[in-house]
Amino acid sequence: MPRIDYVELPSVTAHELTRAFYAKAFGWTFADYSPDYAATEGGSVDVGLNGQPDDALSAPLPIVRVDDLTQAFEAVVAAGGLIARPIFAFPGGRRFHFIDPSGSELGVWQKVDSAD
Repeated sequence: MPRIDYVELPSVTAHELTRAFYAKAFGWTFADYSPDYAATEGGSVDVGLNGQPDDALSAPLPIVRVDDLTQAFEAVVAAGGLIARPIFAFPGGRRFHFIDPSGSELGVWQKVDSAD
């Protein structure tokens, strides 16, 4: 069953401060994926901190995990979703972004094993 299992937070203006805040406040540890992107791992819902100026949104981005990204893409389009960002790859998976009828932006992702 598809479910939200990841939330990406913008941290462009204070990436290291934001990371330190969550580590101190909640004891969260982060894996680094680039100098401007870090994420918790192993939770039922993980958090990514996106400090990439050209990529981060201005609001939190809920991300739905699915088993078949192409099928989910087609279902979102058929349901009337507006594609905000077509399918792209990132370390560990692939995803796309869409806008729902109320104007909320969400992502949809599929894990891709490094052997794939």
